[in-house]
Amino acid sequence: MATLSLTVGNCGRGRNSEDLTSEFVPQLSLGSVFLTKRLYGLNLNDLEGPKVRTRKKFRVGAEIKKWKKHDYPWPGDIDPNTKTPLKYLSFFKPLDEKPKPVTLAFEKPLVDLEKQLIEVRRMAEDTGLDFTDQINALEAKYQQALKDLYTHLTPIQRLQIARHPNRPTVLDHILNMTEKWVELHGDRAGYDDPAMITGIGSIEGRSYLFIGHQKGRNTKENIMRNFAMPTPHGYRKALRMMKYADHHGFPIVTFVDTPGAFADLRSEELGQGEAIAHNLRTMFGLKVPIITVVTGEGGSGGALAIGCANKLLMLENSAFYVASPEACAAILWKSSQAAPKAAEKLRITAQEHYRLKIADGIIPEPLGGAHADPFWASQQIKHAIVEAMAELGRMNTEQLLHHRMLKFRSIGGFQEGIQVEPERKRKMKPSEANTQPADLESELENLRKKILEAKGPSDPVTTQVLEKLQEDLDTEITKAFIAMGLQDKIESLKLELQRAPIPDQPLNKSLQEKANKIMQEFKQKLSQPGAYLGLKQKLQTVNMASRLIELKNKSEKLKSEVNQKIPTTVKAKLELLNAASKKLSNGEPLDTNLVEEVEKAKKELEDVLKSANLEIVGTRKRTNIAAAPELEEDLSKVNEEIKEEIQRAVTRSGLSEKIEELKLEIVKDSSSEKVKELETEIREGIAAALSVTPLKEKVESLREKLALSSKDDKESKVGAENGRW
Repeated sequence: MATLSLTVGNCGRGRNSEDLTSEFVPQLSLGSVFLTKRLYGLNLNDLEGPKVRTRKKFRVGAEIKKWKKHDYPWPGDIDPNTKTPLKYLSFFKPLDEKPKPVTLAFEKPLVDLEKQLIEVRRMAEDTGLDFTDQINALEAKYQQALKDLYTHLTPIQRLQIARHPNRPTVLDHILNMTEKWVELHGDRAGYDDPAMITGIGSIEGRSYLFIGHQKGRNTKENIMRNFAMPTPHGYRKALRMMKYADHHGFPIVTFVDTPGAFADLRSEELGQGEAIAHNLRTMFGLKVPIITVVTGEGGSGGALAIGCANKLLMLENSAFYVASPEACAAILWKSSQAAPKAAEKLRITAQEHYRLKIADGIIPEPLGGAHADPFWASQQIKHAIVEAMAELGRMNTEQLLHHRMLKFRSIGGFQEGIQVEPERKRKMKPSEANTQPADLESELENLRKKILEAKGPSDPVTTQVLEKLQEDLDTEITKAFIAMGLQDKIESLKLELQRAPIPDQPLNKSLQEKANKIMQEFKQKLSQPGAYLGLKQKLQTVNMASRLIELKNKSEKLKSEVNQKIPTTVKAKLELLNAASKKLSNGEPLDTNLVEEVEKAKKELEDVLKSANLEIVGTRKRTNIAAAPELEEDLSKVNEEIKEEIQRAVTRSGLSEKIEELKLEIVKDSSSEKVKELETEIREGIAAALSVTPLKEKVESLREKLALSSKDDKESKVGAENGRW
């Protein structure tokens, strides 16, 4: 555009404004440049180039700039018979250069195969030989491989297609669908957000109001469009257009393609959350049909601000999420590398949304994504909009509002006609921090009793309890590995083990080092105080149960070996000893012959045990102490008081953390020096904080009662020992 810039200044002193008046002539059009004929005696012929001229302290500067003819809004040679003149009113023009092809990571094998096919076809043409059948067969296989790849995409792969740089934008779809289109700008508050586009267009003779997030087609456009992340101005512009459509009765079609609302400081100061919330509230009260199409990715409230519709349609390779998989992985697994796992867990794909009845339909895309054939994808969107509008057009205003309300209430679990419970019951897993150790202790004590009382080598009840504990422990360990971020390392180690040539052979040095490193990291994170309490308690329970079972099996094995080595004659002697012990326990006297036989049987039994390479430590007499019922009750009360006093002493002295540390060390190695040091420290702390005076008095009185009730000195001594704490 040719322009003329003039600089006029009053540099003189003593000359007022009246002295500077001059004769102005009406403007003349010289081509496309408008100039005055005379300006203080300055001729136009003198303005061919930039010059400076002074005349009595008066200076004028002029410069002519060239301009591009007919840049906007329409060209000068527009065809008057064109059917789409309103397209010239848009800033959105075709790119001067075609975008460069971008290959995604999972597409590289097929791209390499396609290059090889092209090379083979070129070689066949150069040689002049006929390989048409073979090339056609290879192309058919390539097409089948392409179809298999794009029909079995993972969630993260579909998200990569939705974010493809060459994917058609919202304005591409609108211009491909509409017969007439004019874009509308401004939020009527002084700003026009380029990330949010609005306008009126017609499809098959019917006018619609279009609203959508606009991404850029190259880096320059992405910066200008702010990567389709609207500010509050954009949402307020969309709100203004929605009210405009509601007033004039235009159906609303919104296109969602945004990572989310722009969350910078300035946007928050201008009320980003309020603008989104205002849109959500208003959209539920609009009296016209609303259709939302997710063309790319829909992120959180930034997408939902224009997505409260009667019909939600999603392109085949689009995604809708409350948080991006990368952000979710960074929160849960402390690394964005777990994004594929997060994408699978979040259920962000169109197929999952349709299965969950959030999306009302899936719009197909060409193989390779919408960027492979943008016009075909746009026509599929157009067809889906026309079908949805035909259904919604049969509803009146009340039915439209009710339909929109029920759509979102059904997502939350509401069912029409069924009364909602005032207090919803939830079955929630108790927190590990709130798990009572007393329950585990009682469970462990019951298991210990069952193991010790078991008469056979294996008790079915004990085995079932132990198996259940082992299953719970495996589940807790798996969860702990995932929470610690060690799952990927374990999976890679498993793959390396599967690739080993001989699976039964011991691990090589490198694999053994990897396994040891993983276990060392696991133990280090597990040993942190206050972490993974449930897992630690289950580990302790299972270890204790395993030890008891091992001791029980050893004792059973020893009994069987002894019974095998003892001859039949000695077994008869054992029966004689058992009979004699029963008589003594019942208080019956033994005759002299029976005493001699018992002594003789003892010697023979000792000789047999020595011959079986068993060392005899000593012999003892069995004593059955039958205390009175009232004494047993007093004894249990004293024991309970002692336990309570010890617990209070632990609380007062703050030894709970030491006890937890001792439990962990026992799990690692029960015979280590640190275990002994912790046991000594805990005993000394309890003894220092324990109030023993009243307990000693009760124990002494109980000991005296036991001594009086004893029948002989031996029983009295045993009773006193049982009363000692």
